[in-house]
Amino acid sequence: MFKGKALFISYFISLLVIGTGGFYFIGGDDWTIIDSIYMTFLTLSTVGFNEVHPLTDAGQIWVIILIIFGVTGVGILLSNLGDILSQFGDYRSKKMENKINRIKNHFIIFGYGRMGAVIAKELSDKKIPFIVVEKNVQKIDIMVKNNILCLHGDATLDETLIKARLEYSSGIAVVLDTDQDNLFVTMSIRTLNPDVFLLSRCSKEVNHAKIRRAGANKVVNPYTAGGHRIAEMLLSPFIEDSVSVVSQSHQHVDLSLDEISLSQLTQFDGVSIKDSQLREKYNLIIVGIIDSSGNSTINPAPDTILKNENSILLMGNKENMDRFKKKKLKK
Repeated sequence: MFKGKALFISYFISLLVIGTGGFYFIGGDDWTIIDSIYMTFLTLSTVGFNEVHPLTDAGQIWVIILIIFGVTGVGILLSNLGDILSQFGDYRSKKMENKINRIKNHFIIFGYGRMGAVIAKELSDKKIPFIVVEKNVQKIDIMVKNNILCLHGDATLDETLIKARLEYSSGIAVVLDTDQDNLFVTMSIRTLNPDVFLLSRCSKEVNHAKIRRAGANKVVNPYTAGGHRIAEMLLSPFIEDSVSVVSQSHQHVDLSLDEISLSQLTQFDGVSIKDSQLREKYNLIIVGIIDSSGNSTINPAPDTILKNENSILLMGNKENMDRFKKKKLKK
């Protein structure tokens, strides 16, 4: 079918070339190539503008011939334009499907909402292979434009899971819009692949345990996590960022990793890490330093000198971290 369309397009291009040549030959010295091209398009489009030069009898006969052979062809082209674009879309989909059929050791993201888009960007920036499964056509179009490998389908159907090559995946993130869908898809994935690492999203804490029982290795509530981070930064303005690490299997493990600005903590300016007494007084460890240019030093040496323009990455038990914040980071 593509061969027929290509043949028709070739016919149309030939018509433009022959039509231009005819006007240029018949018009004589008064007609330039631009005049001839313009007149050819004018004739084929039938818009009815005046001729660039008065036409001779031969020129008028040439217009009639061009209309007979050209206008009909233009009409057919316009009537088939939708089919051509549709076939191009099918070809593009087939090409993407072929890529998906060959992919292995990839990650799968179910859902391209705000959270799914962030995950996709992170994986893309790290050059890690992944597929996004999404049933919204508009979102599929956005991903195609951004060269994101995606599969248009309903994640609640087993056939969609199989098409995403679930059995060859390295890890899966289920971040659909509702907890019900996340729960159902998590259960379906765990049935088809008992071993794959599976992370699922929940919006309500009451569903956390249910999704874990359905087979998720980890369950993330973005609202709770985001709320904790906002509260930390609200209560302690010198905190640039905060991450909590809680182990589901070992409840006593409750770590915090905070990025803290030293801009107004003058007691640490010019003091070495070993003399800061952070380990001795609070059992906290400086695992990184970020300077004013954004350059970072991971696991700095004990004799590293702290400066007010630095930010430090401070890690330790949440209780000790809270004790440090209460004493040192008051407004």
